[in-house]
Amino acid sequence: YPVTETPVRHCGTIMRARHGEKLLVPADKEACPVGASALGMVPVPEKVASGEFHFNMGMYKDPAAAKTTLNLRTSFPLGDVVAVAASPLSKATLVPDAVVITALPEQAFWILPAAATFEKGGRVTVEMAAVQASCVDATIIPIVKGKTNISLGCFCCRKTTDIMAEEMFVGIPYKHFE
Repeated sequence: YPVTETPVRHCGTIMRARHGEKLLVPADKEACPVGASALGMVPVPEKVASGEFHFNMGMYKDPAAAKTTLNLRTSFPLGDVVAVAASPLSKATLVPDAVVITALPEQAFWILPAAATFEKGGRVTVEMAAVQASCVDATIIPIVKGKTNISLGCFCCRKTTDIMAEEMFVGIPYKHFE
């Protein structure tokens, strides 16, 4: 997996893999400190921890509401991840921890029963927020909690990548991918 030459956000990493690229993103090339801190690559920046960062984006009524959201996110412990390897599944030479798919809602509708309820039935409980769609919702939750999860996308991934307005993310733990 070639190391990216330019810094890239986790959502951008997913989109680059979606478009056929195979890449490795070490901590010093992770462009989003919010995603990098969720991935355990860097400490949580103070403005993020206090809620000030997401409040200033206009996503929350006040910093306390933003801080509550951050405190509830699923994340990796600091230092557990030193780099993210990503590629199209067809080019993967490493066994992935999660498979992240960009999908239309109807495609997600068909993926969810196959990946989440086919074997034992039940219902799918989805965890998502207005922030951290690709890093937390579609990558970390499937890995840490071992469950398929969907996300409608977040402000940053919609602003900085080519995800279409009608698309969403589906994150599947690789152990459930078959």
